[in-house]
Formats: sequence, C-alpha cells, structure tokens
Amino acid sequence: MQFLENLPFDLDLLPKPIYVVGGAVRDALLGRVRAELDLDLVIPDRAVEVARQLATTHQAGFVLLDPERQIARVVFPGLTVDIAQMDGASIDRDLARRDYTLNAIAYDIQTRQAIDPFNGTQDVRQRTIRMISKDNLIDDPLRLLRAYRQGAQLNFTIEPDTHQTIRELVTLLTTVAAERVLAELRYLLQTPNSSPWLVQMAADELLTGWLEMPVRADVAERLAKFDRAGELIDRHYPALAAELDRSVRETIAISRRAIGKLTILLSPELELAIAQMLRLTLSSAEIQIVTTAITYLPQLVGSKLSITEQYFWFKSVDINFPLLVVIAIAAGVELVDLQPLIDRYLDPADRVAHPTPLVNGRDLVEFLEIPPSVTIGKLLTEIQIARITGKIETPAEALQFAKRILPSIE
Repeated sequence: MQFLENLPFDLDLLPKPIYVVGGAVRDALLGRVRAELDLDLVIPDRAVEVARQLATTHQAGFVLLDPERQIARVVFPGLTVDIAQMDGASIDRDLARRDYTLNAIAYDIQTRQAIDPFNGTQDVRQRTIRMISKDNLIDDPLRLLRAYRQGAQLNFTIEPDTHQTIRELVTLLTTVAAERVLAELRYLLQTPNSSPWLVQMAADELLTGWLEMPVRADVAERLAKFDRAGELIDRHYPALAAELDRSVRETIAISRRAIGKLTILLSPELELAIAQMLRLTLSSAEIQIVTTAITYLPQLVGSKLSITEQYFWFKSVDINFPLLVVIAIAAGVELVDLQPLIDRYLDPADRVAHPTPLVNGRDLVEFLEIPPSVTIGKLLTEIQIARITGKIETPAEALQFAKRILPSIE
C-alpha cells in the first residue's frame, strides 16, 4: 500500500498487530492521492503511551484526543498519525463498532491483507455510504452529520435505508458537543462540492436543532446564486478569489468563501444569527465576518455610495471586501456596477480603500498643543476625508486644516 511508503518512523516501534483503518485505506481503493496524508492506526493496547513515545523519539507533535478511549495524534511534517487502541477483543469487533462500511475496512500491516467484514470495498467502488447499524449511529450521533461531509468530499451517495435512519435520528444531534458539530460543519463548508449537501442537510433538518429554527426554504436557490457569483469572481478577479479561499486564521481552517455559505444557513436577522453562531461555538473571527456581511451588504445593494461613504464602508469591511462582493452579486448586483469599488480595493495606493495617514496623533498633539483625547481621533478622520475629497495633499496642509476645524470638533 502506497500509504506505508516513506514513513518518517519505524513501524517496528509499535506493538503488533498493527492495522491501518479509515480514510487511508478508502483513499487507496479509490486511487485518491492527498497532498498531506492522514494515517489511522489501530494497535492492541497502550495507544496513548505508544503515541507519546513515538512523538518524543522523532520530536514530532503530540495531541491527546481521547484519553478514555485511548486515542492520540502524532503530527509529522506532511503526515498526521492517529493511534487508537483496539475497541474490542479483535479487529473485527473494532470494525463492527464503526459508522459506515467505507470506514470499516482494515489493512493488516504484517499479513498485507485487507480485513473487510462488511463489504466496505464494494461500497467504496459503488461510491455508497452505508451504515453498519442503527445502534452505531445512536452511539455517536455526530456520525449522522459525517455522512453528509464524506458524501461531499468523496462524491458518494447515501444508501436509502441509511438516509432514512439518519432522518429518524436527527434530533440526537443536539446531544453532541457543539465543538464537534462545528468541526464537521467546517469540513463540509470547505469542500468545493458542499452546496448540494448543505441543501440536503437543510431538507433533512440536521441543523434545525442547533439553529433553533429551520433553514430558510430558498436555501438551494441562494446557495446556487452564491456559487455562481463566486465562479464569476474566480474568472475575472483571481486576486479576490485567492483572498476568498485563504484561511481566516492559521488556527481556523475555514475560508471566507466557506463562511459565506454558512451565512446563508443562518437567520438574516443579525441578533438571531449571532445567537446561532454562539450556540455553535464559532470563533470571534468567524462571528465578526458574518456580522460584517449582514451589516454592510445593504449599502452595496442600495444606492451608489459617495466618496466619503466609500471611505467609511471600506474601513468597516476591511479584508472582508471580496466576500461582500460575492454576496452582493448573489443578491442581484451586477459585476459591472461593483467594478469601481473592486478597482479601488485592488489598488494598494488607492486613498479611499487603503488610506495612509498624512499625520499621526502625536503630530496633532504637538502642533495644536492639545492633550491626547477623543478629539485627536475625530481630527484624524476629518483629515482623511479632506484628503480623499481633494481638499488637502500634504502633511503641512493637514496640520493647518486641523487647526481650522478644531473649534468645531471640540
């Protein structure tokens, strides 16, 4: 198996038998190659201790995932290895407790044989997601959501009996920790083919319990418009597209494009949307992006903005501009009408979208001989507006302008 080639550690360091399970086996059957490999190993005992020793020996990262079930992660450059203790007295018992047949195939490293008690290989070849048992889904209801995420990532379909069972058990999702639900949702949102699956999730009411209200009935139409708007930006403004697809933060593996799709699932009312995001434990960065989108979209959809209004609008939306453009196009604004704003944003020297100060607060304090106060901030804002409207050009003119308007500011 290709996933065992060029490993950065010696498999002989692990207790035997060693089984590869999950995604690596499935991807090998599909001929699917990923830039970074995730390897799931099952060993008979001492999984956490073995993982810790492996990380120490190779100076790799170590993450304790589940001390009770004895699961830990070792992080190498380009490779993540999850090591779990066998769940049951044999690998067959372990596989019998998993979620879907495509994830219940093991590869015995010693014998070089596949172990497939539930015909998962056939389901993989037929691109089908089939449950092992209803009880397994009840045991961990997050598995309901995982079917949709894996369906999107692999372009599989959910087998009808499994789909019906998921719909029957959907209310159990609210018993799962919000952080785990959010992790699955992020994975799904990041998948290029996520929209049809988000629509299906809405129809099956998978998120209704967490959002405390049904997703809007027009979600399919809104997601389709969002995707078409994104494709338009991809074709005409690749620089904006690159910003859309960049992770929000190094610690949050989700892009603004993905968050835009999430916005469509939430309430259009800001207070309700914030409550929904807090319930799902979104990060402050994600909440800020959605809040900005909901708050500042109407100004793009409405009448043409003056230069001064553009200045304040750009200042408010900042790096969320590309997402606001996509959402605006999806809402019916023509790309040609947004082009002047896009040109400003893409020009780093543009004074409206990327203003640079002629003077700073210290300059004003010294020149005007006034103490630091909120007045300084107001003066700096007025100076920027005067500059973008062509009233002043130089630092000296900025200081004189501040002196003239000071009486009206204080």
